[in-house]
Amino acid sequence: MKTRTIEHQVLIAGGGPTGLMLAAELALAGVDAAIIEPRMTQTLAGSRASGLHARTLEIFDMRGIVDRFLATGHRVPAFMFNRDRVDLSDLPTRYACTLAIWQEPIERILAGWVEELGVRTYRGREVTSFSQDGGGVAVEVKRGDGSETMRAAYLVGCDGARSVVRRAAGIEFVGSDASVSWMIAEVMMAEEPAWGFRETPAGVHAIGKRDDGFVGIVIAEPIARKGDPSFADLRAALVEIYGTDFGVREPRWLSRFTDMARQAVTYRSGRILLAGDAAHIHAPMGGQGLNIGVQDAVNLGWKLARVVSGASDALLDSYTAERHPVGARVLQNTMAQSVLRRTDDHAKALSAMVSEFLKMDEPRHALAAEVSGLGVRYELGDGHPLLGRRMPDIELVVNGGRTTVFSLLRDAKWVLIDSGASGLDADRWSSRVSVVRARFSGAAELPVIGRVALPLAVLTRPDGYVAWVGEGTDHGLEETLAP
Repeated sequence: MKTRTIEHQVLIAGGGPTGLMLAAELALAGVDAAIIEPRMTQTLAGSRASGLHARTLEIFDMRGIVDRFLATGHRVPAFMFNRDRVDLSDLPTRYACTLAIWQEPIERILAGWVEELGVRTYRGREVTSFSQDGGGVAVEVKRGDGSETMRAAYLVGCDGARSVVRRAAGIEFVGSDASVSWMIAEVMMAEEPAWGFRETPAGVHAIGKRDDGFVGIVIAEPIARKGDPSFADLRAALVEIYGTDFGVREPRWLSRFTDMARQAVTYRSGRILLAGDAAHIHAPMGGQGLNIGVQDAVNLGWKLARVVSGASDALLDSYTAERHPVGARVLQNTMAQSVLRRTDDHAKALSAMVSEFLKMDEPRHALAAEVSGLGVRYELGDGHPLLGRRMPDIELVVNGGRTTVFSLLRDAKWVLIDSGASGLDADRWSSRVSVVRARFSGAAELPVIGRVALPLAVLTRPDGYVAWVGEGTDHGLEETLAP
């Protein structure tokens, strides 16, 4: 039986990290957003993703919640690329590390923040279909034995690799099928296992400790297999590789992942948008998927809020233009890592050469900038090196006190920082952006690029990227701020 139609400005299908971050961004912008989530609680089966990279930590810092994550995880000044430990300690950021933290606490922290912001989550519900017209989207939602209709101006699919929203929108999901798979499990063991990595002709396998006494297992399979493995499959694989199953018992999670790499050809179809795994899937090497999903959400959030408030919806086309290349690059480096993990002689030769290159600073810096997310540059025109890049968290002097750029971005607003030496009539823009008169000087350090002189004035978008720089004139500022 259907109930009355429920209305919101934006509906988000999926309450994982991407959906939660998007909901928070919209709430900060004053948009009435709601999440449609099949799970009755935020609890996850298994550990899932296992790290936050530097740019994601910077985003959480910009929103004032990074300490919640830092208190739960622990910093590791490196990440793994293939079998190489890539040093991050010289990245130009306050977060020159990977934060080791499982997906369950990440989601729990984000969900708590979203609840504080007053976002409504409809649990125990699944999007089944939708129709869109010039006025909005009507979304059919399954609820128990019945259904209901929800309506919104826009629907965003954050509903994972098997996205119902993407399929219903008819958005092509192109790429390569799986060539190998990995069995993954969390279990108890009666015997002390062979900790660490083991290589066989089938691939590289690993057994590691969890903080709660459980044991994490990853077993490479030489051909791609579908579906979750059984407990019997796990025991048989352990015996085959290690000669024993170590008295394995109490499985709390059994699953598989593959090296399938696919990406939506567009992240937008009319009033339907995609983010996170609904837009791109790949092997989990480097722990990049959750991170770029959060970064998708922050890019989309302010744009969607602006359109809902009356700006031209052409702005939403810039979401695909900016984020699709980032997703494509992640697919590329994870596919490369899948090849490097093969155990034949050709792959081993290639892997050895890559290891040699990563001992050199220049390729290491380039890879660290890419995987950490700090090297992203959006095509916002030529000019100052900061244009299109994330604004570094430089120290500012405001009204005699000290603050930082990130602290100015707590409310996800546009911020125009004027040094006072720019000749800019900042008051002219104060009704459209947050104007901060601050003393700053010198240079900022950018990944790979190095030190660059700071401009006299800079306009930072709500997602922390530089949209305009001023050197004694406001030329181009009107066009940048145009709806």
